Amino acid sequence: MNRRKFLNGYLPAGVMVPSFVNGMGFKAFESGHTFLNNLLLPGGDNDRVFVVIQLNGGNDGLNTVIPLDQFGKYANARKNIFIEESKVLRLNGIENVGLHPAMTGLQQLYNDGKLHVVQSVGYAQPNFSHFRATDIWMSASDSKQVLNTGWLGRFLDEMYPGFPIGYPNSNMTDPLAIQIGSVTSLTLQGPAQPMGMSISNPSSFYSFVNNQIDTAPNTYAGKELTFVREMAKQTQKFGDVIKLANSKVTTQSPYPTGNSLADQLKIVSRLIKGGLKTKIYMVNYGGFDTHSNQTVAGDTSIGYHATLLGNVSNAIKAFMDDLKFQGVEDRVIGMTYSEFGRRILSNGSSGTDHGAAAPLFVFGARVQAGVSGTTPILPANATVGDNVPYQYDFRSVYASILSNWLCVDSTMLNNVMLKNFQELPLTKLGTCSIMKPVGNPDQLIVLYPNPFHKKITIQFKSAGGHIMIQVMDASGRLVKILIDREFDPGTFRIDFDGEHLPAGLYYIRFQNQVMQQVKSVVKM
Repeated sequence: MNRRKFLNGYLPAGVMVPSFVNGMGFKAFESGHTFLNNLLLPGGDNDRVFVVIQLNGGNDGLNTVIPLDQFGKYANARKNIFIEESKVLRLNGIENVGLHPAMTGLQQLYNDGKLHVVQSVGYAQPNFSHFRATDIWMSASDSKQVLNTGWLGRFLDEMYPGFPIGYPNSNMTDPLAIQIGSVTSLTLQGPAQPMGMSISNPSSFYSFVNNQIDTAPNTYAGKELTFVREMAKQTQKFGDVIKLANSKVTTQSPYPTGNSLADQLKIVSRLIKGGLKTKIYMVNYGGFDTHSNQTVAGDTSIGYHATLLGNVSNAIKAFMDDLKFQGVEDRVIGMTYSEFGRRILSNGSSGTDHGAAAPLFVFGARVQAGVSGTTPILPANATVGDNVPYQYDFRSVYASILSNWLCVDSTMLNNVMLKNFQELPLTKLGTCSIMKPVGNPDQLIVLYPNPFHKKITIQFKSAGGHIMIQVMDASGRLVKILIDREFDPGTFRIDFDGEHLPAGLYYIRFQNQVMQQVKSVVKM
């Protein structure tokens, strides 16, 4: 039996210790590695922090970032829930999209240069199961690939191989990662054990006696018991440093009340300001599975989904204000994600069903403000199965954060992400990024004839480097990869024989380093 199986199968609630911070307790599935020392090397020779906000349930992207340049098609597809154009929140310098009216906090952050919107984030062959889709995002796997490690768990394991033995120590006194929640998620799972500590509201706690580990029998179970006791001992020590960090912060700027996400982020801010060397924080906020009653009849700008988005927006804005108040805003970048988006067409229950790609937000004082990508392509008359096609692979966002914010080198990046993903200009120059913001040229790809009967020609411009061209159907499923290799700079053409395809709407996705574009084509 390995440690991971033992922890998952034989520890019903994890290792608990008493409450320390604002009534919250600590649960240590802590996996340290010598990685904590390295988190402060060139991928670590900094005090940068990354905060992940998981929006559980599958957020409706089209009613979050509203396509103003395709408003007629959007309103036609969502007659019972579309947001009136006059109520959409505008972003400085952006004409084609706006935000849901409840998101005034994020609107202000964008206009202050502290928010980046990444359009149509997803992956090929989308999965519409909450559980499987969440695992895909947490592990950074392909759709049909099952990984037992998380992307941030692999990162921490690379940085600090060897944990938990010998931790905490003089070089790393603090947890490697902290998640607010009862269970440390797959995101923080390393090759042998979880790499993070969970903070939860405990109903019980693990008892410690004189900070000693009793002798266990020399059996497989005994070795696992010794391991668990060692983690419990470390947890108590980490609890002490967390308690100390919390005590150093006596004043914070205001947070909204009755907002569980704000409550979590308030703790994160305290621990960052309090001096923890912890690099990774994870929080979550649920309720986004909006199959029905997403809006209020007569005023679609309010209702259940509006409350969710308002809470997210207000919590992030309060968090950013507090980081600035504490003098640490330049150290922190955060990201939101949800396991999938929703369908283009709303349903008869004033809701939306499980879909594919959706936008996500990256926020922080060192974020390169802007909108990556074009507005999702919407059909004139959407059908039940139509989905937003993905433009950016979610792992490109991960790779960009690791490389350009946490300063992970190319070798380690490949070990963490398991393959090469194109990076995006999400952070300002002067972090560890050498990438300059790149626009979205209108004519990266030209398709003709369109509509087509048998064959279609794809003409594309290469800036040099790796190019991928994919064909997807209207539901977002991958039909064929046409190109996946290196190209010299220039203009090229490729013919695709689609005679065997059923008639209908298809999408051609082009990717050349940071330049990515999706265009629609109709098979007659």
